[in-house]
Amino acid sequence: MQITSESIKIGHPDIVADTIAAHVIADILDQEKKLGMDINNMPHCGLEVFLGKGLCVVGGEVSTRAWIDLDKIVRETVLEIGYNDVAVGLNGNSVGVLNAIIPQSPDINIGTRADKGKYKEMGAGDQGIMYGFACDETPELLPLPYVLATRMMRAFEDCKDPIFAPDGKGQVSVEYDDVTGKPVRLAKVLMSNAIDYRFVKGRRAEVEKKAKKIAFDVLQEYVDRRTEFLFNPTGEWQAINSCSAADSGVTGRKLVVQAYGGYPGAQLGGGAVVNKTPEKVDCSATFGARHVAKNIVAAGLATKCSVQLSYAIGIARPFSIYIDTFGTSKIGDRKLEKIVNRLFDLTPAGMIERFDLLNSQTYRRIPKTLFMDHYPWEKTDMVRKLKDEARSK
Repeated sequence: MQITSESIKIGHPDIVADTIAAHVIADILDQEKKLGMDINNMPHCGLEVFLGKGLCVVGGEVSTRAWIDLDKIVRETVLEIGYNDVAVGLNGNSVGVLNAIIPQSPDINIGTRADKGKYKEMGAGDQGIMYGFACDETPELLPLPYVLATRMMRAFEDCKDPIFAPDGKGQVSVEYDDVTGKPVRLAKVLMSNAIDYRFVKGRRAEVEKKAKKIAFDVLQEYVDRRTEFLFNPTGEWQAINSCSAADSGVTGRKLVVQAYGGYPGAQLGGGAVVNKTPEKVDCSATFGARHVAKNIVAAGLATKCSVQLSYAIGIARPFSIYIDTFGTSKIGDRKLEKIVNRLFDLTPAGMIERFDLLNSQTYRRIPKTLFMDHYPWEKTDMVRKLKDEARSK
């Protein structure tokens, strides 16, 4: 059997939209920090961004003491990604910016303020169901197809050759043993990248050779003589017909790509992650659930683990905790749920503090990848406690 995962470059229009939203929040957090922000007077943001040809619309709800220079943030973000000329699909210097932001509903605000809330602690900013996942296929405790696809597209992003424009995406297919369920080889590699032909001395053959080398350099450990490589299967993808010149961008449309790459058993719940402040459990509990699942696998209590967290608006503690280890748990899933409920603070306030989610730099990083990097929720800092609890039962 083969399992495929997709990854995309930060220049893909949907991720550009995510990045704009995250950078607006980061700018607000920077200003609020100077005004003495703490968890009881933090800003509340839920933003949506639409990117069309030459136009960026930013809407949603915001409550903040900060002044948002939206034109400046949007243009700087687009330029930072590498969109500085219509020849590559978008120009941050000339993109139109439409501000459709409104204040947050006061009814929501009551439920998320610890000093006003019915339960005297910060409640969840909305109801929702979030999932976290981990498995022992890689050192990152993530599915191998997800890790390989992500590494490949990060390599394309880091490539300094100007022929590769900012927009691009790729897929990898990993072959698994039907009996053991373990990955055995890399079967197929698909690379699609917009090409700026102003910088190409040769034509397609030269570009394809360079693209395959970028992919091979990061995937070679898993490549064998039967691995298939495919580059820009339509034949041509000119940069002038990329990003919002060819396709719209919308926040939250690449959740599967950002999370676990569509790996079977790694479910998707809630809404978009990077366009909200962390009292919204779509954001904080996505990281909390991953932290729980990763630590369970790192502790050797299971080889594969899915964690579901559900919340009710205005209530801090999870509505329910459900764990599925796909038959690999050493102590049973129901016992794991009880241990997790005792050991982990999965309230919005607890996750905000533990994962440093009011840090603006976090928001500047997460649109590229939610996991793998050195984020606080990727730490295996609960392993010893989990092992001790498991032994005591």
